[in-house]
Amino acid sequence: MTAAAPAPVLLTADAWRDRERAHEERADALTAGHRARTRLREKHPIEDFLWTYYSVKPGELRRWHPGAGVQLDGAAAERSAWRHYRAAGSAAAVDLPAFFARRGGTVDYVEQLLAATLAHTPKFGCFGLHEWAMVYRLTPEQLRHSALPLRIGHAATDAVVETHTIGCSHFDAYRFFTPDAVPLNTLRPSRETQPALEQSGCLHAGMDVYKWASKLGPIVPGELLLDTFVLARDIREVDMRASPYDVTGYTGADGAPLTPIPIETSAGKRTYARLQRGFAERGNALRERVLDAIARARALSPAGE
Repeated sequence: MTAAAPAPVLLTADAWRDRERAHEERADALTAGHRARTRLREKHPIEDFLWTYYSVKPGELRRWHPGAGVQLDGAAAERSAWRHYRAAGSAAAVDLPAFFARRGGTVDYVEQLLAATLAHTPKFGCFGLHEWAMVYRLTPEQLRHSALPLRIGHAATDAVVETHTIGCSHFDAYRFFTPDAVPLNTLRPSRETQPALEQSGCLHAGMDVYKWASKLGPIVPGELLLDTFVLARDIREVDMRASPYDVTGYTGADGAPLTPIPIETSAGKRTYARLQRGFAERGNALRERVLDAIARARALSPAGE
């Protein structure tokens, strides 16, 4: 028996304006530091990753979408000019047939990748060694974050790489390994094998939930997009705390000073694995929500089948 399609929802102008305003205020708070540094042309070796590796701009993050099948009363004049929206009388909603016509291939890939990631057993034994492999046998001037010293020095950093098993499953981390580190990885991830290798214990896969949600544009509710951004921000801090770089002197999103996670020690490994498990749980909950948003969009549009 085929399940009935979800019913479209009509939000009153007051209701959706309240949600839009709350979203904008939350987005402004999340991006305030980056926007201030941009004006001053200041760099931040930890948070800048969220704005350089991921292509979403603060203004795009601030734009609220209700998701698929939600009509916004009184928004026709304003939102009919927005990409992937259409007017229906005085209301406006995401134009799902037009969206799938343009973005259907992306939706298919994201859906496949996130579903596969959920199905795979998470692994918690990598200890963030991908960041160490990215600096292996480099000279100080070759470092990506040349303004940050290596916490235990170059020789000791190289020794950590050489005395640990590296099993990075994430292609977009692996492709930044130094040439000398590439053959030390037990896996050979590629773009083609990404759906087969992606697993929720990987910190970079957790950060990437934000990327995939952003690529789905207006079918992902704005609140969900911001939740994926927060996860990416939190993971990025741990990624750098566990890296060979010395991040003392910087503060986290909570305003507290960042402290290293010394993964070259047993205690550091335990801390990293514990945080990894928490991120895997948060990431999987967000993956489910993104997949639910895709499923809703498909159910409401014949073009999405």
